[in-house]
Amino acid sequence: MISSGDTAWVLTASALVLLMTPGLAFFYGGLVRKKNIVSTIMYSFVSIGLVGIVWVLWGYSLAFGPDIGSFIGNLEWFGLKDVSANEAGPYSDTIPHQAFMIFQAMFAIITPALVTGAFAERMKFGSLCIFIVLWVSIVYAPIAHWVWGGGWLGELGALDFAGGTVVHISAGAGALVSAIIIGRRIGFPEQPMGPANIPMVVLGAALLWFGWFGFNAGSSLAADGVATNAFVVTNTAAAAGMMSWLILAWLVDKKPSAIGAASGAVGGLVAITPAAGFVGPMPALIIGLGAGAFCYGTVKLLLKIKVDDALAVFGVHGVGGAWGALATGLFVGVGYAALGDGVSRGEQIVNQLVGIGASFGWSFVVTGAILLVIDKTIGLSADEQAEGIGLDLTEHGESAFEL
Repeated sequence: MISSGDTAWVLTASALVLLMTPGLAFFYGGLVRKKNIVSTIMYSFVSIGLVGIVWVLWGYSLAFGPDIGSFIGNLEWFGLKDVSANEAGPYSDTIPHQAFMIFQAMFAIITPALVTGAFAERMKFGSLCIFIVLWVSIVYAPIAHWVWGGGWLGELGALDFAGGTVVHISAGAGALVSAIIIGRRIGFPEQPMGPANIPMVVLGAALLWFGWFGFNAGSSLAADGVATNAFVVTNTAAAAGMMSWLILAWLVDKKPSAIGAASGAVGGLVAITPAAGFVGPMPALIIGLGAGAFCYGTVKLLLKIKVDDALAVFGVHGVGGAWGALATGLFVGVGYAALGDGVSRGEQIVNQLVGIGASFGWSFVVTGAILLVIDKTIGLSADEQAEGIGLDLTEHGESAFEL
């Protein structure tokens, strides 16, 4: 039977997850130079419009529709045909099928928005729009199907409670190959590259943290103990990630950075995402502490080797997601839940590594192919003059601040 309590919680969680995308826009917008704040915010905000349409037309059916070879869904649910607002679907007995669909739509919206941080300040807006439509259709939808829609990774037993592989590893891998193909910003790394507005960064991180309770606790698809545990461990890991990054930055850079605190909190949130329904508070503390350290180290390394992942998407989401997926295998059943029947911890760790490799590999290769096709047709990057002036004026004819 449809549960009004479960339905109310999942719809509320959907709204919380949607709020994360404007939160991401603030977070990313504050990190860039002032001449690119509007452009960077639009990278995230337009994803709501584009993916909101794609998901209804074909995205949901590809990701969660009836299975084709454990790889992709068919188009039987194109335009939400037979996706009922009154009856339960195949993924939950207690909420309407459309409630599940719209919850998953919010995940699909934010994931390509995450990728855009890698090429902030240099991709043309028209190219970005084409990229988002293609990326959510042929990168995100297959991975979501593999893990959650009845595909081969779910059948294998790879665990991903709320999106460590589906969202964060795929976004991180896409960001890394984007940074490589699009190349560095003019003057990177010699010239200062922001941030323009640190309060915006902290506000964005706070909105992400708030929305993440819907992201993780909502993935229970019920107002129950699993949602409660996910809520608790989400906050615990975020707090630990914040303090881990903050302390490292204090020790290495000699200043307790607000941006470091915000980035560490996001890293902790990323890392707990795949494990939120499978571990208790103490493993969450370890996962968050590890995320702060690993993500901070990766960001420093990429700067040293001069890879211009502008807003540290690979360092935070790719590495944080991979650590979280691995940690899910290491800690599943510790303090909450249990290992699957007949599955050893070693086997679970191997399954997690397969999930990490498959998600990373698919996203890296297919994202690269999408970018090369766009580059060879309409071009990816703004020209040097436009980049020098700033994309706010050259692409949108607007500026964030009137001085």
